[in-house]
Amino acid sequence: MESTNQDMERILLLQKQYLIKHGPPSNKLRIDRLERLKSMIHDNRYKFADAMNEDFGVRGRETSLLSDIYTVIPALSKAIKELPKWTKKEKRKANSPFNLFGAKAYIQYEPLGTVGMISPWNFPAFLAFAPLAGVFSAGNQVMHKPSEHSPITSSLMKELCDDAFDETEFATFLGGPETGAAFTELQFDHLLYTGGGKVARHVMESAAKNLVPVTLELGGKSPVIIGESADAKTTAKRVMFGKTLNSGQICLAPDYVMVHKSKKDEFVNSVKEVVNEYYPSIKDNKDYTSIINQNHYDRIQGLIADAKEKGATVETINPANEDFTQQEFYKIPPTLIFNVDDSMDVMKEEIFGPVLPIKEYESLDETISYVNSNDKPLGLYYFGSDKNEEAKVIDKTSSGGVTVNNVISHIQQGDLPFGGVGGSGMGQYDGHDGFKNFSNQKSVFKDISFRLDSLFSSIRPPYKGDIEKILKSLLK
Repeated sequence: MESTNQDMERILLLQKQYLIKHGPPSNKLRIDRLERLKSMIHDNRYKFADAMNEDFGVRGRETSLLSDIYTVIPALSKAIKELPKWTKKEKRKANSPFNLFGAKAYIQYEPLGTVGMISPWNFPAFLAFAPLAGVFSAGNQVMHKPSEHSPITSSLMKELCDDAFDETEFATFLGGPETGAAFTELQFDHLLYTGGGKVARHVMESAAKNLVPVTLELGGKSPVIIGESADAKTTAKRVMFGKTLNSGQICLAPDYVMVHKSKKDEFVNSVKEVVNEYYPSIKDNKDYTSIINQNHYDRIQGLIADAKEKGATVETINPANEDFTQQEFYKIPPTLIFNVDDSMDVMKEEIFGPVLPIKEYESLDETISYVNSNDKPLGLYYFGSDKNEEAKVIDKTSSGGVTVNNVISHIQQGDLPFGGVGGSGMGQYDGHDGFKNFSNQKSVFKDISFRLDSLFSSIRPPYKGDIEKILKSLLK
């Protein structure tokens, strides 16, 4: 059943009133919320996996446990462990000379209030629950709108979360685009949106009407740069694991490869070998995930057709020579595209599927120039053992994050913030940075004692003597 505007307005008011009445939750309550979430996910892990399999058509239990369950739990465990340290007052230095007379300065972290959260369908559990490590540890309440494209998983989320949490703590709202649009217009204290850039513009516009601050986790075209020093087979294994996991329906999936011309043939041959090893067959293989629905399937097929029409060479990797024109689910085998150029849609749009354009280069500077000529990506991946080359790629490009000699892995590091930059997003979550992102860093200054008030007399009217000399002495 779709949630109504009245439902959402009622819960938002209820949550705001609850925080005003009870004040910031204690560390004990914050940890309890995190523990409840952790137990709910773990205890129902197979239900979640089965629900995701139904939503996708084919998505193996192992894939869902790997990508949506056991990736969330470490983030929650870390927040539980570190929360007492994160919530401590953070001492700062008061200005001289008043610090010498007892003035103190510090930051006190306080909850923002109610955080609205819109999560996507591609990793429906991970991208809904992982940000809560920061949201809950910061003491906030949550209103959640999961994706209508994964309705079975979204319904399961609502059922389980409604059981585990009071509506003043965590409330889930189901519905389609109209519900989502109304959700973005609510006067939250913060709004987290994970999804595509096109919708993000509407989300940000709606939030701006109420001056609601936003965190946007988007995506874009995350490049892979393969240097001459890279091991071709290992590189292929790591790139294709990331590209075929969830059939490439990942915001951080490698979107295109730039490989040194001397390594191109070896890399391509290694890619074919790797796909044969991972997926001897594809059509009825539960380990190879389906495209989520007909619309996304048609969109990806359109990218392939457009590239071919504009002169690209398309090579499908089909180990068992299966017929994909007759299939129950929307599967697209790994597809390589060569001789690409920027006129092709596959080089303009985020692919979000198992299609990999491959460009050759002669000079590393070509790759850096190409990356810098486009929107800043969510992830950038460099493969090679040349430390100077590695440093040059990292220093001369801008991206949300970098993984060296693998893909996607920087999101798994609990002490690193995760987020985009420019067109790939704004704001960060994960670990301590997530806690800070969903907190108000309240500055507190405690001035000198009343009995020392005479120290201020020289800077109060009526001004006497050389006031500028006094001001300069204070600035030393």
